[in-house]
Amino acid sequence: MNTLDRRAFVAAAGASAAVPFTAWAQADGSEWRTMPALPWAVQEIYCAVSKGAIVTAGGLRRVGGVTEIEDRMARWVPGAPGWTEGPRLPAPRHHPMIIADAAGRVFALGGYGRSEAGDWTSMTEVWALDGDRWIEAGQLPEPLSETVGAELGGRIHLVTGRSPGGRNGQWNDQVDVATHRVFLPGEGRWETAAPCPMARNSAAGAVLNETLWVAGGRRVSGGGTGRLDRYDPVADRWDTLTPIPPSPETGQQVGGGLAMAALSGKLVAFGGEWFAPGGGGGGGGVFAETWIYDPAVDRWDAGPAMRTPRHGLAAAAVDGVIYAIAGGEVVSGGRASGVVEALSL
Repeated sequence: MNTLDRRAFVAAAGASAAVPFTAWAQADGSEWRTMPALPWAVQEIYCAVSKGAIVTAGGLRRVGGVTEIEDRMARWVPGAPGWTEGPRLPAPRHHPMIIADAAGRVFALGGYGRSEAGDWTSMTEVWALDGDRWIEAGQLPEPLSETVGAELGGRIHLVTGRSPGGRNGQWNDQVDVATHRVFLPGEGRWETAAPCPMARNSAAGAVLNETLWVAGGRRVSGGGTGRLDRYDPVADRWDTLTPIPPSPETGQQVGGGLAMAALSGKLVAFGGEWFAPGGGGGGGGVFAETWIYDPAVDRWDAGPAMRTPRHGLAAAAVDGVIYAIAGGEVVSGGRASGVVEALSL
């Protein structure tokens, strides 16, 4: 199954009930600004920040109408004139989770690769960037893709996503999971933590106030969700808070394929895609909205709209600035982009 066929499985189930919100005050003229683009177009990526540099690897792109799985890695230090290409992954992957540990070491975990069964074969490899090469650094307890990953308290958390429901090779072989695995990089072993309250895929995550936040995502059987869940690692407990509002522009629920980062004590979420009811007809779109969450009042406010709406993009926060990196400019698998834009609040 290629990327374009996903719409048949994740057609929107209708917008959620409206949630009150207010517009973000932009007295300082905050808006998205264009930054140096990635050297190649790509979508379905994640990124990490390591020692001031943004690192991303893998993803999908279409060349001559054919979907290709990427193995290239890119690195950029904000303020530098452009991105540099790093060592390639040991094998092509799309949706690999890219995370840096507390020491700044970058890991690539899971994601989809190519096998005889298909291009959506969920993988278990864990690779670590070691100088000018990627090396083996362990195995996931089970295949996991389209997950949320974050470093918290010296540990790497993987939450939600998709794992094989029996067969493993096509997109519809995978099922949504509430999985919560914790990787101890220094020991190379895994622990199991309290599962997320809702199984879903393609959500976004960030660490704020020493807790892990998971926002949005979608369910194959139910479309997008704006749900916001917060994990307390000390209590091993999840709490559910105010969800991201539906899009005022489209009436659709912001959900799958969005990105999020923490900045100035707030969560900033943006992008994502929606599919037309019924699927298969090519309908849907990409969200332009930016949403800013204040944990002090449990409220989402509308921020400045994205200059280039995208889904399947990566998010990073460096020195008080959020970066939106690459992604797809149209719903599903067409028109991957290398665009990079920045927002300061």
